[in-house]
Amino acid sequence: MIVTLIGLAGSGKTTVGRQLARRLQVAFLDSDHILEQRLGCSIRAFFEAEGEDLFRDKEEQVIDELTQTGEGILSTGGGVVLRSNNRSRLHSRTKVVYLRSSPEELFRRLRHDTQRPLLQVADPLARLREQFAARDPLYRETAHFVIETGRPTVANLVNKILMQLELAVFKSDPKSVGSGIT
Repeated sequence: MIVTLIGLAGSGKTTVGRQLARRLQVAFLDSDHILEQRLGCSIRAFFEAEGEDLFRDKEEQVIDELTQTGEGILSTGGGVVLRSNNRSRLHSRTKVVYLRSSPEELFRRLRHDTQRPLLQVADPLARLREQFAARDPLYRETAHFVIETGRPTVANLVNKILMQLELAVFKSDPKSVGSGIT
C-alpha cells in the first residue's frame, strides 16, 4: 500500500512522512525531491525559468509513476491537487492523508522560508489564505483521511495517521486487526 501525504506547504508532509516510513519500515518518497533531481535544479529556479504550467506537467508525470510503485510513504508538493489527473490517481491508487493546517499556523512555520516559490510575495500570509481557500476543497476531495495538524508533535501526528489506517483496515477486514498495516 502507498500512503500519500497532501497539504499546503509547511503542513509537515516531509517531516511526518519520513517518520511514518520509519515506523512502517517502508520507503519514503518525496515527489518534490524527485522532481528536482529530474529537472536538474530547484523547483524555485524551474518556476522562474519555465513557469508553473510546465512544472505541473512534469509533476503530473512523476505522480503517475510514483503512485504505481507498490508500497511506501509518498510526500507531495502543495499544489499537486491542482491537476484533476493527480487527484484521481492519488485517490484511486493510494491511501491519501490530508495534513490540514490553518494559514496562520503555516505562516508561523514558514515566515523565514525563502525556498518556496509561491510564497515569495509581499504578503505571504495573504497568499497562504488564498491557497488554503482554493486548495482545501481539492485536498478534501482527494483525501481518504483528514488530520488536523495544529501543534502536536511529529510522533503524535504519525500515531494519528496509523490509527486512521488501522481503522480503515478494520472496516474493510475485521479479521485483520492486530496484524498490522500491510
